[in-house]
Amino acid sequence: MEYAVEIPYGGYWSTPFARWQGSLSHLHSLRFAAHVAKQELAKRNIEPEVFDYGVLGMTRPERGSFYGLPWLMGLVGAGHVGGPTVSQACATSVRTLQIAVQEVDSSMAECALALACDRTSNGPHIYYPTPTAPGGTGDGENFIMDNMSCDPLGNHSMTQTAENVAAKHGITTDEQHEVLLRREQQYADALAEGCAFQKRYMSLPFAVPNARFRKEITILDGDEGVRLSTAKTLATLNPVIKGGTVTFGGQTHPADGNAAMVVAKPEQALEMSQDPSIRIEILGFGLARAALGFMPEATIGAAKQALQLAAISLGQLNAIKTHNPFALNDIVFARETGADVMQMNNYGCSLVWGHPNAPTGLRSIIELIEELALRGGGVGLFTGCAAGDTAMAMVVKVGER
Repeated sequence: MEYAVEIPYGGYWSTPFARWQGSLSHLHSLRFAAHVAKQELAKRNIEPEVFDYGVLGMTRPERGSFYGLPWLMGLVGAGHVGGPTVSQACATSVRTLQIAVQEVDSSMAECALALACDRTSNGPHIYYPTPTAPGGTGDGENFIMDNMSCDPLGNHSMTQTAENVAAKHGITTDEQHEVLLRREQQYADALAEGCAFQKRYMSLPFAVPNARFRKEITILDGDEGVRLSTAKTLATLNPVIKGGTVTFGGQTHPADGNAAMVVAKPEQALEMSQDPSIRIEILGFGLARAALGFMPEATIGAAKQALQLAAISLGQLNAIKTHNPFALNDIVFARETGADVMQMNNYGCSLVWGHPNAPTGLRSIIELIEELALRGGGVGLFTGCAAGDTAMAMVVKVGER
């Protein structure tokens, strides 16, 4: 499938991801995303006035986030721009990009900013009035904690979906830990030579503002909260669910951060590109839903649909990135598709650098583009699961103009 849309090379960025209740936990995620976007656009000499559409992806409410994308674009300096705010759990990034791409492809817009932000820290505690309850007593939820621990359709946790897949496919703890150690090794490549790979899309060192965005309060040299494992330490971990296979070592950790990407008509993308010789095309998107309680399997169907629409076979791919909240996500994906599990996710993935929901996939797509650029071009696939046993995928091509 061909879209009359391109991503300008370098027209994207991500903050470092900081651990839950860490250095970014005090920041309003929407206002923080706008703060970063304003700085990053200025670094790329992209004027906010160039945008005529925007899409905001975020999965947890913040004070005032009812105003969503229009508020954010106003803070960025593009008060003339409208657009939707999207929430699709961990598939939010790909959905946000798909909406932006389709809007530009249909010529309803010329240049769009797709931005995703979230913080798992300091999640809101929501009260729901229940007038018909005894005494009018209301109901409530801890937005992050309750939703991570219980799918209301099946009353099971996210971890249980991983255990269901592990049991079905015979995936052991040792296999999961082997993949984790490989992913940490790949992430180390992104930190080599002073984080040279990450600095291709991330401003490092990263200045963290105070809650009013008026002064700098600390500096992050990179992602915060990344744990490094050894086979010996992993062997001491017990499964999170008694009798299961998934340990805390074999799953990701909650985090905070944001990421963004520009999509535009080809001629405008060329003007904004940091390297006009590089062309980035979007070839296809995919969506799938697995059986109830088998979330990690959804990545397989989403990838197959995206590849089919892109008219690309798995064997033609030069790189694969996944959102892998569990190490077994990659194992089952590789088993069912024939991909090499040890060659996926070069330079990092959410299993290692954390999971702030909405921006997680977008950072992976940015890293996928940069990996392909370093290879001199090629075709790449991103696929990632999401709450509700769903997944979305995207195929991109990086080549010479």
